[in-house]
Amino acid sequence: MGNIIHPLGGAQEKVETQFQGKTLSIETGQMAFLADGAVTVTYGDTVVLGTAVVGHTPREGADFFPLLIDYEEKMYASGKISGSRFIKREGRASDQATLAARLIDRPIRPLFPKGYRNEVQGVATVLSTDMQHSTEILGMAAISSALSLTGAPFKGPIAGVTIGMVDNELVVFPDTQQMEQSDLNLTVAGTREAIMMVEGGANEVDEDTMLKALNLAHESIQPIIDLQEQLMEKIKPEPVEYELAEEDPELEQAMEEFLRDKLGSAIRHEDHWERHRAFNNLKEAVFEHFASEHPDKFERAHIEESFEKAIKAEIRRSILQEHTRPDNRKPEEIRPLSSRVGLLPRVHGSGLFTRGATQVLNITTLASPGYAQVIDTMEEDERKHFMHHYNFPGYSTGEVKPMRSPGRREIGHGALAERALEPMIPPQEEFPYVIRSVSEVVTSNGSTSMASVCGGTMSLMDAGVPIKRPVSGIAMGLMMGEDGEYEILSDIIGGEDFSGDMDFKVAGTSNGITAVQMDIKIEGITSEIMEKALAQAQTGRAHILNHMLETIAEPRSDLSSRAPRIVQHRIDPDKIRDVIGKGGETINKLIEETGAQIDIEDDGLVYIAAEQGNAEGAQQALERVKALTTEPEVGEIYEGKVVRLMEYGAFVEIMPGKDGLLHISELNEGHVDDINDELSEGDTVKVKLISIDDMGRLKLSRKAVEDK
Repeated sequence: MGNIIHPLGGAQEKVETQFQGKTLSIETGQMAFLADGAVTVTYGDTVVLGTAVVGHTPREGADFFPLLIDYEEKMYASGKISGSRFIKREGRASDQATLAARLIDRPIRPLFPKGYRNEVQGVATVLSTDMQHSTEILGMAAISSALSLTGAPFKGPIAGVTIGMVDNELVVFPDTQQMEQSDLNLTVAGTREAIMMVEGGANEVDEDTMLKALNLAHESIQPIIDLQEQLMEKIKPEPVEYELAEEDPELEQAMEEFLRDKLGSAIRHEDHWERHRAFNNLKEAVFEHFASEHPDKFERAHIEESFEKAIKAEIRRSILQEHTRPDNRKPEEIRPLSSRVGLLPRVHGSGLFTRGATQVLNITTLASPGYAQVIDTMEEDERKHFMHHYNFPGYSTGEVKPMRSPGRREIGHGALAERALEPMIPPQEEFPYVIRSVSEVVTSNGSTSMASVCGGTMSLMDAGVPIKRPVSGIAMGLMMGEDGEYEILSDIIGGEDFSGDMDFKVAGTSNGITAVQMDIKIEGITSEIMEKALAQAQTGRAHILNHMLETIAEPRSDLSSRAPRIVQHRIDPDKIRDVIGKGGETINKLIEETGAQIDIEDDGLVYIAAEQGNAEGAQQALERVKALTTEPEVGEIYEGKVVRLMEYGAFVEIMPGKDGLLHISELNEGHVDDINDELSEGDTVKVKLISIDDMGRLKLSRKAVEDK
C-alpha cells in the first residue's frame, strides 16, 4: 500500500483495539497535515477522517463559544453517484448529515471552559462505508481524537455507541441487519466519568430497560476512550495557551448592588406575560441606571451579559434553596393544559396543543404512495411514508427574525418528534397513505418539541390515521448545586432551560417510551439522576396524555372528506410491465382518462388513489388494471367489444390487448349466412371463452352464453 511521508515532520502513530468483534483503529499523521488535529478512524471497511482546527485568538465581539461541527457524507464512500439527473456532486448537507453533526456537537460543547471564545471547527468526513454500522459513532471518535491532538482546552476524550434491542436482549453497536429487527435505537455519548448526551427512538420500551441501556452504553464506550488516550500518550500534544472572557468585578458589584431586592419580584410571577413584562422593565431600568450612574464606563453588551448572569443565578438559587420556580410551580407540576382539534376546515387533520405559554399548531396531510419522499444518501436509498416537519418562526418568541429555510435546530426538533410518533404509525400495508405532519410553533416558552409530539398525535387522530396508541411528551430539567444537591423539574419553561443544567426530553405512550433526547451543560450526570428523571417524566407524560384523550379519545373512524381514497390490488410482478407500457404510455393514459393516481410497488402491490368526488374514476382504474393483468380463463363469460369483422366470424376484444375469434358458427344455434346481419364493429357482446389453443389463440362463443 505504500507509506506516506509527513511533509512537516509530524508524528505518525496508530493505535487499535478489538471492539464488538472487529478491529477499531485510530491513526494520525497520514492526512490533513495543516489541520491542528487529524485522524482516520477505521472499523471494518468503514473509514472516517476527523479534523480539528482551532483559532489562535478569541473571536472579536463573541459572547458565545463559536464551535462548529460538520459531518460530511460522500457518495463515493459507498461506491455511489447521486441519483439526480442534473446534480452529481454533493451539495447542501442532508437532514441525516445535519442530525449527525448535532449528535457530535452536543457532547463536545460542554467540555470546553466557560468563557472560551476561540473559533473551533471539527469535521468528520466519511471516506468509506461498509454500511454495516453507524458512521456517526466513528465520526464522534474521530473529531474527539482530533480535538485532543490540538492541545485546546477540551476536557475529553468522549466516545459514543449505539444500543439496540433484539428479542428483548440489549445489543451493543448493532449492525444494519440487527437494527432492522431492533425495538431500540439509542445513541449515547459521554466521557469516562459520565453520560453527556442521549438520543434515541424506541418501540414502547419501559423505563427500567431504558436505564439499563444507558448504563450499558456508558460501560461500552470505555474501550474507545482508552484507545484515544493511548494515542494521546504516544503523541503527547502540548497544551495551547488561551484566554477566557473575563468578568469585570466592578461591573458585577455594581450590578449586584442595583439588583438587590429587585430580582425576586421580577422573575417570580405565575402569569407568563406579567413575568415577561417585569423582566423587560427591570432590564430597561438596568440600562437606564448604568447610563446615568456609570456613563460610558461599561459596554452595553457587557451590561446585558452581566444582567442575564444575575437572572440565571437567582433562578438557580430560588429553585435549589427555596424550591420555588419562576412561575411558582412545584418541581413535578405541569403547566395548565388546553387543546383543540379540527380547527382548520380545509386540511385533513389539525390539532392545537397549549401548555402554559407554549403553543403548537399541527397539521396532518394524507397523500397517495407516489408522494413518498425519496432519500438519496451515501448508503441505501429509501422512501419515507411518514415525515414530521417543525417550524419555529420569530413571532413565536416575539422577535423580528427573517423567514428562512429550516436550520439545524428546526431539523433536529422535527426529527425528534418524528421519532416519537413513528412507532405508532400503522404499516403501509394497513394504511397505504403518505403522511406529512407539520408543527407550527405559534408561541414558545420551552418544550416546543414535546408540544409538537402532543399536537401531532391529536392531529393524526383528527385526520383518521389509525395510530396504535397516542403519544405524549415532556421536557425535564435539572438544577445542580455546588455541593451535589439537585432538583429535577418537570415541564421546564424557557427561563429554566436557560438557567438549568439539563434538558431531558421523553416521549411515549401508556405502554412505554418511544423517544428520548438529552442535552446537558455540565460535565455529565449520574445514573441516579437519570433514573429519577425518567420516573418523574413518566408521571408527567401520563398527566398530559389524560388531558389529550379528553380532547380526542381515539382516531376518527372516517378519513377527512378532502383526503384521497386509496384502494389496493396485488398483481403478478411479471405483469407490471403490462400496466406501465412502453415508456409509461399505458399507465399515463390510464391516469389521464380516469383521473386517478396509480402507484405500483416492485412486489406487484398497486395503489389507486382518487381525490374527493372521483370514486368512479378509481373504480374504472382498478377494473382496467385488473383487465391488463388478468389472464383469460376457459369457461368464463366476458363482455367484449367487436373490433374486426371477417366473412367467417368476428374478433372480439375481451380484455385490453386480448381478443379472440367468435366464429360465425358460434353466434347462434341456427345457421347464420352473413356475419354483418348479426354484428357490427364497435358492438358490445357477451361471449364465453371455450378454448385456448397451443398458440395462445382464444376461441369464443355467443351461443354458449345464450344456452346458459
